[in-house]
Amino acid sequence: MNEIVKFEELNLSKDILNAISEMGFEKASPIQAQAIPFIVEGQDVTGLAMTGTGKTAAFGLPLIDKIDPQNKNTQALILCPTRELAIQISSELTKYAKYKKRMTILSVYGGQPIERQLYALSRGVQIVVGTPGRLMDHMDRRTLDLSAIKMVVLDEADEMLNMGFRADIESILKVLPKERQTVTFSATMSKDILDLVKKYQRQPEIVKVSNDNSTATTVEQCYYDVPSASKLALFTKLMEEHKPYMAIVFCNTKRKVDNLATKLRRGGYSVEGLHGDISQPKRNRVMDRFRAGHVQVLIATDVAARGIDVPNIDIVFNYELPKEEKAYVHRIGRTGRAGKTGMAISFVGESERYTFRGIQRYTNANFVYKNLPILDLVASDEKISSYSDAQSSSNDSINSEDRPNKLILNVKKILEQKDLSHHIQTVESLMSNNNPPIMVAAALFELLSQNNSDSGSRSNRYSFSGRSSSNYSSDRSDRSDSYSRKPRSSRRYR
Repeated sequence: MNEIVKFEELNLSKDILNAISEMGFEKASPIQAQAIPFIVEGQDVTGLAMTGTGKTAAFGLPLIDKIDPQNKNTQALILCPTRELAIQISSELTKYAKYKKRMTILSVYGGQPIERQLYALSRGVQIVVGTPGRLMDHMDRRTLDLSAIKMVVLDEADEMLNMGFRADIESILKVLPKERQTVTFSATMSKDILDLVKKYQRQPEIVKVSNDNSTATTVEQCYYDVPSASKLALFTKLMEEHKPYMAIVFCNTKRKVDNLATKLRRGGYSVEGLHGDISQPKRNRVMDRFRAGHVQVLIATDVAARGIDVPNIDIVFNYELPKEEKAYVHRIGRTGRAGKTGMAISFVGESERYTFRGIQRYTNANFVYKNLPILDLVASDEKISSYSDAQSSSNDSINSEDRPNKLILNVKKILEQKDLSHHIQTVESLMSNNNPPIMVAAALFELLSQNNSDSGSRSNRYSFSGRSSSNYSSDRSDRSDSYSRKPRSSRRYR
């Protein structure tokens, strides 16, 4: 279904239409246009759609219309994989139900004091959104009555199965009334999902907007071949260039998240980290600050980022490439949402090229190669060698034919192993006077040649500022987390 469909055409109530109109929504997304009519009619639906395609409204709008506000029993149940997604869905449903009087919605998840949930449930909740584990907890306590359920939704079903929730999901589905409507949404259609559909849905309508390995057309995808030691320098350069209002940076380990967050804070960035070792209260505070725009950069692991649904993310940085190709699709689905454009930037290190080729094959996306800004300052070996040879002196203590090659090797070593972010401002100032990059690089090589020549027996030691290489290395280790630029104020980019 590619034609434009307006919400007025989808047989939704006036209350719903007024609410979503105030939210700025007029045209349905493809998944909404396909799924809503079937759900309104009461049919079971299996939807294949990525994160960010409008799934929540696809099931949420017709679900709210099915609730009887006079009945305080729980009438709809939504299962999702993470706390963050439960909170997000609950928040969205509350907006959709703005003009539905006396409607109550509750999110239940682990890490939150259960007493609050018990109190709310005791007063009557018509829509419950929760993670399988906490829902099972309430069922065991007999604090959640599911006997009046009209509709159940499994959102991000593939993620719930990947996280080991299959037994809990089946335990919940088995106790629900047989005469109910079951809606399933998943980014992939694995054998396990198909088994679940066959077992618990009745002749479901299949709606599909994209393949599980495709990426959104609203996201510009580009990559840089960058030595691992230069990723931080490249990140700071791109942040200054693009000035994103909100960005997510993906790393593969908790340690990397903490390490990078510390370095960026020292550089003056408003940043928070998110991974599995962070307590639930702190996770909630971090996400609240990020959604409110008080945090510019969120650094996260794949597991911690599951369920994050923030509409205004400008850029997703793959600081480290994911180990699994489908994780890449989930990552970049955080930007380019609801018809907005976004950008996904991948840093491809020396050991990540094979992984990146796998991602390219898996997604079949158009990745734009970008020249590395830092390395643009250094010209090709041949040009530098020619210029250095022309400038060399016959009195040099190092052989004039060997020196350029040795210097080139040393520079390559620095580019691969050193964080050069603290030198960027100096080099940019040299280029600001219309000096071509090749001439700036050649001048630095000339200075390096002179220093090596003056060193006598220490000809294999290099320095840009009159220091020996050992001193240079020691000084760099002390400054690896700092930047020559002044820390920025807390003023937000827009």
